[in-house]
Amino acid sequence: MNNSVANTARLLWAGLRALLVLTVVCGVLYPLAVTGVAQGVFPDKANGSEITANGKVVGSELIGQRYDLPLKKGQQTAAPDLKWFQPRPSNGLGTNSVNTRYKLILSGATNRSGDNKELIDWVTAAKAAVVKDNSVPGHPVSPADVPADAVTSSGSGLDPAISPAYARLQVRRVAERNHLGVAQVERLVEHHTDGRILGFVGEPRVNVLQLNIALKQLVNEG
Repeated sequence: MNNSVANTARLLWAGLRALLVLTVVCGVLYPLAVTGVAQGVFPDKANGSEITANGKVVGSELIGQRYDLPLKKGQQTAAPDLKWFQPRPSNGLGTNSVNTRYKLILSGATNRSGDNKELIDWVTAAKAAVVKDNSVPGHPVSPADVPADAVTSSGSGLDPAISPAYARLQVRRVAERNHLGVAQVERLVEHHTDGRILGFVGEPRVNVLQLNIALKQLVNEG
C-alpha cells in the first residue's frame, strides 16, 4: 500500500512538473518569442495594420468603413456622404458620420443563392442607387458600367477595398462634390491602386480608407 501511495505521489508530482514546464514554455516563452519576432520583423502587420492620419489612428487597412451622413429624424438607414468614395455595400459595417471611426455590427455573408428574390431586389436597388448617385451633368452612368463589387458585399462583409473600376466610376461625382478637377481625382485613384499580390494573386484593388484620407488632404490643400 505504501508503494502504491508513493507511486501515485510520484506520478502526480511528475504531471505537475510537466504542467508547470509546458505552461511556462507554451504560455509565456513561446508567445513572447512570437510577439518579439513579429514586432521586430513586421510591426505594422503585428499591430493590426493601423492607418494613421494627422498622428491619430483612424482605422485598419484590413477592415472597411462606411461614409454616411448623420441619421435624420425618422431615418432608419443613413444616406451615403457622396463627397467621399464609397465602399462595397455590406451588412457588416456600422455608421460612420465623422469618417474616422469604425463601429462593428457584424461580420458575415448573406448566404443567399443567386436566384433568391430578396438578393435580386437588393442588387437591383443597389445598382439603381449607384447609377443615380454617380451620374453627373453631362456624364450619366450606364447600368452596364456598374461593376459587381458596387452592388454586392464580400464574404466577410468587412472588405476594405473596392475594384479600380468602381473607384473610377465614382471619380466624377467625388470631383464635383469637392470642387476638384476630374484629372486630379483620377490621379489619386491611380496612385492608390494596388496590383495583384506577387503579381498573380488576387485582383487589383483600391483601399477606400487610404483613398479618402488622401482625398481629404487634397481638398485641404486646394
